[in-house]
Amino acid sequence: MNEPLNQILILFAHPRFEQSRINRALLRAAAGVPGVTVHDLYEEFPDFNIQVEQEKALLAKAQIVIWQHPLYMYGAPALLKQWLDLVLEFGWAHGKDGSALQGKIVFNVLTSGGARESYRRTGRNRFTIAELLAPFDQTASLCQMIYLPPFAVQGTYLLTDQELDDHAARYRRLLDRLAKGDFQADALKGRSFLNDWPDLALQGQTP
Repeated sequence: MNEPLNQILILFAHPRFEQSRINRALLRAAAGVPGVTVHDLYEEFPDFNIQVEQEKALLAKAQIVIWQHPLYMYGAPALLKQWLDLVLEFGWAHGKDGSALQGKIVFNVLTSGGARESYRRTGRNRFTIAELLAPFDQTASLCQMIYLPPFAVQGTYLLTDQELDDHAARYRRLLDRLAKGDFQADALKGRSFLNDWPDLALQGQTP
């Protein structure tokens, strides 16, 4: 008998999705993975009127939550921030009796026009991706969730079609491994980026 799949909820937030070549490729890769649900926040809530109880019900069904978004001015798009502010309520997600998300895995999938090497103390952006994602990390900690490193596709303006396909294939393999429970969270925590997990590379590739 097959083991039940982990249910993965991708909370996707991109206000200009139609112009995002890389996010279209990533979501196409995710769409065919059993156990994965893609929830497009800008499509669902174009007026920013987030239905909190509906979102809580989606979260309750998921074992793994993904915040997928572009890096906009060193943060997430406005609707994702509003989602965090409204849905992760005191007394439900954190605080006294707030344990609804305890033990669930969460991480960011992000895209940036800037290349990876520009996000370092000596780079033009002055901060690492981990430092810029610190509010997400702390939010996960507050909600007693297990926060993993990000899957980050960077330097998006210069990606070739082959590189784009490779990122999408790695993302699909990551989701497949997570859904099947074929991973050790503690081992993944030690990486800077989930992209660099060697198990995601095709035979003959280097991470």
